[in-house]
Amino acid sequence: MPSPEGTHQVEVSAEDVGERLDRFLAEKLGGLSRNRVKPLVKDGKASLAGEVITDPSRRVREGEIYEITIPEARDPDPIPQDIPLDIVFEDEHLIVVNKPARMVVHPAAGNWSGTLVNALLFHCGDSLSGIGGVKRPGIVHRIDKETSGLMVVAKTDAAHQGLATLFENHDIERTYRAIVWGRVYPLSGTIEGNIGRDPHNRKRMAIVTNGGKEAITHYEVEENFEDIACLVKCNLETGRTHQIRVHMAKEGHPLVGDPVYTRPKLSRTKSLPEARQNVIRKFPRQALHAQTLGFVHPITNKPLKFEVEFPSDMKKLLHAFRG
Repeated sequence: MPSPEGTHQVEVSAEDVGERLDRFLAEKLGGLSRNRVKPLVKDGKASLAGEVITDPSRRVREGEIYEITIPEARDPDPIPQDIPLDIVFEDEHLIVVNKPARMVVHPAAGNWSGTLVNALLFHCGDSLSGIGGVKRPGIVHRIDKETSGLMVVAKTDAAHQGLATLFENHDIERTYRAIVWGRVYPLSGTIEGNIGRDPHNRKRMAIVTNGGKEAITHYEVEENFEDIACLVKCNLETGRTHQIRVHMAKEGHPLVGDPVYTRPKLSRTKSLPEARQNVIRKFPRQALHAQTLGFVHPITNKPLKFEVEFPSDMKKLLHAFRG
């Protein structure tokens, strides 16, 4: 099967005679739908004996050799969308937002709209366009779709470079609160272990012995819920994909509600009243909140520190564990 991108020549055989050109080309090329081929023909990407053919309904004849050029697929640029933002701080250089759970940070396959980037482009206008790249304007770090909490976004190139340096040098204070299964002991400590793609499941991250990136999480137990679960404060020394989720799972204390790194052991809650059990069982995401963010402003050099309270769903979850 030929590669979708590039220029291809396809000859009409006896069994293809009378077929529509767009359907014939889609079948012969493979991996392309008729709906993808049809506009290409209309745009003059197909030819016969050097003559451009723009009629996708043309009936093909035996022995004809068509040439079609498939351009490289290009992701759509993010578009501004009027989506409400919970803005914690903003000046002409940067903006700090409290991202809700279930909001994707930047557009990607399956999520081309409704993202934080779409909302920021609308709010900031032209000042954000192109900062740090067209696809991820202003983004210097991210938090998972299902994680709530604080993020800082650059509005100028200078702020973007400055923030990137702060993150690279681990000069950003980031504190997360997580609700994890089980009784965590010792009550405080440091979890280390390089994180990379799980070799057995590419959708997961894992502690790896070869390669990966250094990952260090400092934790402290803040509250124990009858040894069923704990509220844990996590300070990130590094910021790797799924770092807290992977590190806590490694220690045998995966996050409540995490569908990727644990299977729910609902027997743990059997001693609780049914109403409280139902709240815990129905919690729809990993119980993780980016609560504190502190850094020195990359332009003004002013120390900044922000803190946001738990969102309503985590407040409800905590109430269910506390009783």
